[in-house]
Amino acid sequence: MKVDFWLLSRDPAERVVAMIAERLLAEGARALVVSDDAAQREGISKALWEAKPQAFLANGEAGGAHDAHQPILVSESCEPANGASACILADGRWRSETLERDRFERAFLLFGEDGRDAARSAWREVSAKDGLERSFYEQREGRWVKVA
Repeated sequence: MKVDFWLLSRDPAERVVAMIAERLLAEGARALVVSDDAAQREGISKALWEAKPQAFLANGEAGGAHDAHQPILVSESCEPANGASACILADGRWRSETLERDRFERAFLLFGEDGRDAARSAWREVSAKDGLERSFYEQREGRWVKVA
């Protein structure tokens, strides 16, 4: 499993989620986007629908009748009802259950400056597990750069 840590500075989580989700879908993967914040979930869904002028990133809020068919499922929990292979933790809160039972092939933790300490703790937790790969990304001059 691969765990990516993304430090948000310029772009909001909603925009970064759309960017990551677009790449995942292009690779044939499904995504689960997790946030405890209902307003953020709504903003993420809107950003996904408006991601591209000529297209959109189809998504749905978890708990509907068609969860299993959603390429991107937006939820408050880490239950991949859509068979997602990737989990995007959009609210900056690390959830250890993303590492359980090979639930996901990849996880993304998006966090801001105020979430650095929590992200460091998550980094240490991931480091302590065998077989996990981790990376750290930040924005530099408007581009995402892998720094670790």
